[in-house]
Amino acid sequence: MVRTRFAPSPTGYMHIGNLRTALYEYLIARSNKGKFILRIEDTDRERYVDGAVDVIYKTLEMAGISHDEGPDVGGDYGPYIQSERKNNYIDYAKELIEKGEAYYCFCTKERLDEMRANSGETAAKYDRHCLGLSKEEIEENLKNNVPFVIRQKIKDGTTTFNDEVYGAITVDNSDMEDQILIKSDFLPTYNFANVIDDHLMGITHVIRGSEYLSSTPKYNLLYEAFGWEIPTYIHVPPVMKNASEKLSKRNGDASFQDLIKKGYLPDAITNYIALLGWAPSDNREIFTMSELIEAFDVKGLSKSPAIFDIAKLTWMNGEYIKKLDFDKFFEMALPILKESVKRDDINLKVLAEYIKTRIGTLDDIKDMVDFVNGIKDYDNSLYTHKKMKTTDEISLKSLEMVLPVLESVENWDNDTIYEKLVSLAKENELKNGQILWPVRTALSGQPTSPCGASELAVLLGKSDTLDRIKKAIKKLSGI
Repeated sequence: MVRTRFAPSPTGYMHIGNLRTALYEYLIARSNKGKFILRIEDTDRERYVDGAVDVIYKTLEMAGISHDEGPDVGGDYGPYIQSERKNNYIDYAKELIEKGEAYYCFCTKERLDEMRANSGETAAKYDRHCLGLSKEEIEENLKNNVPFVIRQKIKDGTTTFNDEVYGAITVDNSDMEDQILIKSDFLPTYNFANVIDDHLMGITHVIRGSEYLSSTPKYNLLYEAFGWEIPTYIHVPPVMKNASEKLSKRNGDASFQDLIKKGYLPDAITNYIALLGWAPSDNREIFTMSELIEAFDVKGLSKSPAIFDIAKLTWMNGEYIKKLDFDKFFEMALPILKESVKRDDINLKVLAEYIKTRIGTLDDIKDMVDFVNGIKDYDNSLYTHKKMKTTDEISLKSLEMVLPVLESVENWDNDTIYEKLVSLAKENELKNGQILWPVRTALSGQPTSPCGASELAVLLGKSDTLDRIKKAIKKLSGI
């Protein structure tokens, strides 16, 4: 059975790249009728952030990614927690020592700093000083409680492994350092805990960022040392902000939570992230989660970094909003409408109907509906529209004709107002747009509006409509 796992560190927010890794692991498991495991790697206590586990859990839930097994919590599966399994790691590290595949290292921080200073390299490899300690010296240090770490002993030669995306990769073992497996606090390092837990949990496929390609040979040497089966590796290239910069929270780039706050829908984000480095065979773009599971194939993964295009995500999010059931959309939009509309005579449900197909994110609602609160200053150039064949002069004349017509309207409804306006255009041998565009501009004060001239008039009411047209006439007249 295919078994994958997502093993994030609880360091704060959910990075877009991390979420993509989780999604790919989930899709590989589900598409093969397998299991997806959630494991929290919290052994780096210096980087641990309180509440971060809840962020991870909530993000996966919102993204539609559910894990299969773990400790039972309140009738549901909680994630596995690495720090709760620390005794396992020490025992396995000692087994490696007995096999000659690892060793105790008693070097102090001061000695390591001196070693690096003498080498002239701040990231110089460990010099294997403690590898030559005698059995008696080791036992004496342990007896005297001298602080230690346990290091992996990298063997000579080369290590070759196959990756489903990058193919066969060979690394010279001399380029690798004797990495620390168990730290001085007796907790495992990320790399060591990964290998132990992946084996114990029967993980068959490991999906992670391509930045871990260089660490993979170390993992494989550990698997070989224990005599364990090596999993299938699938490394994916990074998600980039542009051609030269990685997407990064430190650079102000959005996390999943940030995107939700900006009005993007979870399903749209998940859909878009799936396409950051993966191409379906039929080149389609809009998928439900069940459709992603059915279509996903690792053969569609790319070696090239993916560029996070916020404009493309916004377009996709708009498509998702359009497909929402109206009642669901209104439920989501209502808090924003109530906050944004500063008057109580506007039919919010009607307004929601108008804006539903015209926004890219829920956050766009604020700017889209602001015109109902009053007209902000705008340039007269808005009245000039090539397609509508309008100019400032034509618009002024049109509005001067429109004003008395609308003043006389008793049944203030869309059909009546629209008929009056198009009839006025016909009577004066004008195109419909030469009447409708000036009215639309006068009522919205924006280059685009959520609806047409007659709908705007009904939405705003007769009094406000007439008042705005009068102000527009004065503006175009230069008064």
